[in-house]
Amino acid sequence: MSDQPPVCDYEGSDYRTRFWENQGREYEDLTERVAINRLMAPTGKTLIDLGAGFGRLADEYDGYDRVVLFDYSRSLLREAQERLGDDPRFVYVAGDWYRMPFVAGLFDTMVQVRTIHHAADVPSLFSQLSRIGRPGGEYILEFANKRNLKAILRWLARRQSWSPFDPEPIEFVELNFDFHPKWMAQELERAGFAPVQILTTSHFRLGVLKRSVPVNLLVNLDSIFQYTGRWFQLTPSVFVRSINPSSGKKANPGTFFACPDCGNPIGLVDRGLLRCHTCQLGWRVENGLYDFKEPVEISSES
Repeated sequence: MSDQPPVCDYEGSDYRTRFWENQGREYEDLTERVAINRLMAPTGKTLIDLGAGFGRLADEYDGYDRVVLFDYSRSLLREAQERLGDDPRFVYVAGDWYRMPFVAGLFDTMVQVRTIHHAADVPSLFSQLSRIGRPGGEYILEFANKRNLKAILRWLARRQSWSPFDPEPIEFVELNFDFHPKWMAQELERAGFAPVQILTTSHFRLGVLKRSVPVNLLVNLDSIFQYTGRWFQLTPSVFVRSINPSSGKKANPGTFFACPDCGNPIGLVDRGLLRCHTCQLGWRVENGLYDFKEPVEISSES
């Protein structure tokens, strides 16, 4: 649809091998896992990982009955399938987060790490999440912090033109945004979320430290400093735990997917499609991947 915000597409990318595997980011990976486990309820019925990619964090969700790995990239989700095997708890869904293909009030927990920096329209995204989250559930969000110490020092030294104190998001390259903590808190609250806890991570994200200090020591130090996020946020990465809006209803038993065009619940797979007979659209299901990126037109007789 032409009026939809642009979506960052990692289809066919080498993101896993280029950015994570053997790329010196074990420190970042481990500190993010510490923060997630401090903020996230350890057990629940349904969880969605937004922008799950190749399933980097999937092993942190062992306490959940059903886990949706949601991403716009089919190829990254296929990598997740290969990594995770035949575990029936995992549901692989490709789609646009501005048109979420789920019924309202479905997820106990929503987790979004290292992906909202690709969101050109955060309010629209939050509107979708407030709809699909269970009333009183939780939303664990990590975002790239515009007001980090490095950006402040660069600005003071006149080595960057934009101010880290300006509340508006900064798009430093196409579809890559940094966010001011106060702006993010404001948008969460506008969408009905109630932020209740803030942690900061990557306090020691410096190449010289990561090369010279054992990673476990850096992670332990970072885990201590994470709690300073309650008072100030100067790190490049900030985690926020919010409570989902209490308005609305839980999803009806037995419902799960909804048509991203009309919002009506859609049920069983029929001839490789999830079919919406209200708007006459179908959505492909191939080898365990539910593909809501591009619809297939169906006739009322089929």
